[in-house]
Amino acid sequence: MVGPAERPITGRLSGPPDDVAANVAGAASATKAVASYLTFLTSEKRASPKTIENYARDLLRFFEFLCEHLASDATLDDLGRLSVSDFRAFLAHRRREGLSAKSIARTLSTLRGFYGHLEREGLATNHALKRLKTPKIPHSIPKPVSETGALDLVEDAKAIAAEPWVAARDASIVTLLYACGLRITEALSLNQSDAPFSETLRIIGKGNKERIVPVLPAAKEAVDQYRTLCPHPLEEDEPLFVGVRGKRLNPRAVQKLMANLRARLGLPETATPHALRHSFATHLLSAGGDLRSIQELLGHASLSSTQVYTEVDADRLRDVYDKAHPAQKGTKAT
Repeated sequence: MVGPAERPITGRLSGPPDDVAANVAGAASATKAVASYLTFLTSEKRASPKTIENYARDLLRFFEFLCEHLASDATLDDLGRLSVSDFRAFLAHRRREGLSAKSIARTLSTLRGFYGHLEREGLATNHALKRLKTPKIPHSIPKPVSETGALDLVEDAKAIAAEPWVAARDASIVTLLYACGLRITEALSLNQSDAPFSETLRIIGKGNKERIVPVLPAAKEAVDQYRTLCPHPLEEDEPLFVGVRGKRLNPRAVQKLMANLRARLGLPETATPHALRHSFATHLLSAGGDLRSIQELLGHASLSSTQVYTEVDADRLRDVYDKAHPAQKGTKAT
């Protein structure tokens, strides 16, 4: 997590690559190279807007540092001459600003991707980055909501808003996150043309990867109820989930909803919108679902990303064992 010492970025982090790159504190040649890299991420890698925003932030910070470190705006020649110690100085600078090991690792990945692009385009070559080791990231496992907690979230979402159509909207979003294992951005990117749902739903996930997920009757009914009550026009090319002004709902609104719900229900801080996706996977695994199927439903490119849920299930089984085994109660097992 970024610490409070980090300076806010005043420039743009989203939008056309040229506009974002214009905020870079570098020479014209370097700024043009950043724009070229962001264009590559957008058009060829088809990275998500959030990923591109993170990469843009890392590059803006990198060039800010170089401006002070070199006492001038960095040029392409400067980028080619940077040493291992220069890169280490930048990463140490970011660490002092409060970045976690995970964020430092992402920053290093951003720089490697940027320099790889510079080399492919014949703009600059620098092999010093290859001598830097990626920081070890502490192993963590997902923190799903319990089955009872997830169902309580769905039920309470129906009553938290004063306006019936907003309550129906909130309930349908929470239901989709849990029943279909959607990411918050995937749910909010749905358009009216995606509803009413059939038995399946086509989702475009990270890296523009498409997957098909089943739609439970409860999810379809929740969305149908919301669409019936929604006072805004429901044209096919319009967003499915909208705010009070009829514009596409912002993820922050769903995060705020979940914060209110977990406070009402006494759930931990880990009960976030994404925790419902973790719950979807963990509860399927607990019910006997196989990893390959869950991998496809989540849209994971690698099975290793899905296997982490086996650790969650193992922890749950150990907890049940500790609480229920007769030996834990001081009695003799028969």
